[in-house]
Amino acid sequence: MLSSRVLRSVSELSYAFLVVITIVAAGLSCAAIISQAVRTSPTESWANNFNALVIGASYLVLFAASISLCVKRRVAVRLKLQRISRTYRTIGREDLPDSVHKYVLQEFTRSCLIAYESLPKNVHHAGWGRPGTEYSGIQFRRALLDTIPRIDDLAHVVIPLHPKLKPHSRMLHHFRFLNPLLPKDEDGISSLHYYDSAVQLARNSARALTEEEFEIGITAASQIEKCLNECRLEMLESDSMTQLDVQPPKDPNL
Repeated sequence: MLSSRVLRSVSELSYAFLVVITIVAAGLSCAAIISQAVRTSPTESWANNFNALVIGASYLVLFAASISLCVKRRVAVRLKLQRISRTYRTIGREDLPDSVHKYVLQEFTRSCLIAYESLPKNVHHAGWGRPGTEYSGIQFRRALLDTIPRIDDLAHVVIPLHPKLKPHSRMLHHFRFLNPLLPKDEDGISSLHYYDSAVQLARNSARALTEEEFEIGITAASQIEKCLNECRLEMLESDSMTQLDVQPPKDPNL
């Protein structure tokens, strides 16, 4: 592909070549016709040759008209280009005629209605949230697995020596040091167990997660994040209290 600069140069050279060819052709035709007028005159000379005068005057008028049209076109293009704003400006209501604004508004409204009517209704794809629910447009597997690095970051804040996350490690093993911090339900099972089961299904199951399984996993992830955030806030409060206790008392005589 040729660059825009090369294309513009080729266009300008082609235009100049056509102009030169036109001028040469017009000059040759003018010389040929005038010479014929001289040869066919009774005196075969330029003196008192009305036909040669008319032909020369016609070509002069043609040349003047061509120059005036070119100049007029050049000036018109320059004036139109000057009307274009060089800075970015949003087109407002006052920049459009009423008929154009009404037409644009009608087409925009029609496009919005078509887009709304084209939305899928009562359609459910496996592993995705149903339209019209709180999980609409959410892919269950990706959304659940995205919670792992967030929980891991919080775990390293609460427990700085927490082991690094491995790609295929089970959540129950990786977050085993968080288990004493998490509350348990009436069956003695913590949210980490539910979270581990949901993550295992998302990773290894051949079928897609159901909405119920995703809800169990995302609820367990929220409970773990909430517990870690509470621990982090308690650590910050204890650090601030420790700093206040360590500060020496001010001497009242100073």
